[in-house]
Amino acid sequence: MRLVIARCSVDYAGRLTAHLPSAPRLILVKADGSVSVHADDRAYKPLNWMSPPCTLKEADGDVWTVENKGGEKLIITLEEVMHDSSHELGVDPGLIKDGVEAHLQELLADRIETLGEGYSLIRREYPTAIGPVDILCRDADHRTVAVEIKRRGEIDGVEQLTRYLELLNRDPHLAPVKGVFAAQEIKPQARVLATDRGIDCVVLDYDALRGIEDDKLRLF
Repeated sequence: MRLVIARCSVDYAGRLTAHLPSAPRLILVKADGSVSVHADDRAYKPLNWMSPPCTLKEADGDVWTVENKGGEKLIITLEEVMHDSSHELGVDPGLIKDGVEAHLQELLADRIETLGEGYSLIRREYPTAIGPVDILCRDADHRTVAVEIKRRGEIDGVEQLTRYLELLNRDPHLAPVKGVFAAQEIKPQARVLATDRGIDCVVLDYDALRGIEDDKLRLF
């Protein structure tokens, strides 16, 4: 991971245009190729970012152009660099889920047909270079489906699933891969983002999966 603290301006050119005026910011360049620009607030959420796969080109050291395969560009103009360091973090062991999320994954894997008639399980915790996919399965048309499970579905979960889908869709043995974002509760903003990216949202009923109440999932 490369960390750069610099006074910079940022311009995004793609489906929309956006401009961040000059200010001190943190720029993260991760090993997966993603680039994100952060201010000293907003918790974990960046001001602007580019998800992988994308390329970073540095012109004369002070203009960075980050471009994805769709031709969208993030242009970062560095005016003053205050810190620039790189660190090798190695392979991350991934998030250890709490008991409810782990049990939801186990229950859904055992009853994968609740996602739809004809669904079949490929594997739980399907390994990838950026972490394990909760559930990998196939639908009735034998298309590959990646399922991300959360207790509470928020935007960061959709972003996580998006990264998995971008990686899995590069594998000709799996592509095309569609996504399902499953949670006991899905926030409106997360649902909007998922829908925009062609990801299905499923509300999970924990008791129903355990056979205590109505044995159904609600697909939106």
